[in-house]
Amino acid sequence: GGAPPAPATAAAGRPPVGAAPAASAFSARSLLGPTFRYRLGACAASAVPAPVALAAARAIGVGAWAVLPARRAVVARHMSRATAGGLTPARAGRASREAFVSYARYWVESLRLPRTPPAEVDAHFTIDGREHLEEARAVGRGAVLALPHLGGWEVGGSWLARQGFPVSVVVESLEPPEVFEWFMGLRRTFGLSVIPLGPGAGTGVLAALRANHMVCLLCDRDIGGSGVEVEFFGERTTLPAGPATLALRARSVVLPTAVYFDGRGHHAVVEPPLTVERSGHVREDIVRLTQATATALEGLIRRAPEQWHLFQPNWPSDRLGSRHPRSPRPK
Repeated sequence: GGAPPAPATAAAGRPPVGAAPAASAFSARSLLGPTFRYRLGACAASAVPAPVALAAARAIGVGAWAVLPARRAVVARHMSRATAGGLTPARAGRASREAFVSYARYWVESLRLPRTPPAEVDAHFTIDGREHLEEARAVGRGAVLALPHLGGWEVGGSWLARQGFPVSVVVESLEPPEVFEWFMGLRRTFGLSVIPLGPGAGTGVLAALRANHMVCLLCDRDIGGSGVEVEFFGERTTLPAGPATLALRARSVVLPTAVYFDGRGHHAVVEPPLTVERSGHVREDIVRLTQATATALEGLIRRAPEQWHLFQPNWPSDRLGSRHPRSPRPK
């Protein structure tokens, strides 16, 4: 997955998504490379009506679920965690299948988004907790929107930008670099300011918060492996310390947030701000706030665990479970 966010306006002067490369850059490599394939996918996703695109997303998701048993097993374990072990193996398998379908829908919608009329998105977008965003903006120190890899967060970021909130997002680097550049351009067309994940990301996030941006951070996976140890769905693991660290430094708020698929549209939930205060013990403050974030994410994920797009091992026990990669394939 990737995280979605210059103020809430599309970048001026950019070629439309899916446009052919400039003649000076055209080559066999650009024609056959991964960037071209993503452009082609964006054109294909945008060329068909929404119901057809969603049906295609379902077919792609089910197909990927069927041929990736190791990933299927990881996701089934995550589904069991999110339901406190309340799923039989067969039901966990079905829930994992829906997670694959949900992730395929996320990609199809993201690729379609630059050519989807804003009015079409807005007509099917609802939100609980907008007042927390408004309150954070009024204070003037921005907000860290702590999100799980769930539902349609790219659509949520684009909607938020159109409401007049400056939105920034930290995005994970991709290889090759031209693919990463293409994805950054894609997100900028949504009205999002993009901060690449890396050594300068912290400085970029602090600058965005001090400019009163809503900064979207996906917080349910410790990509670098150097995060804070917390309890998450009943097991010890690590989650990134960045959101808590940066919120404390900027004296900003942390707003646990999720954007769910809701029929044809989307429903956002913005929880009340977590307590962000300094006690004089920086490490303890970071651990406390990261644990509070993990607990809030649990509640958001439990509302729709089948929309949780977490396909990587996320707990030490996942690596033990990977010795047995197959999971049930319910009819």
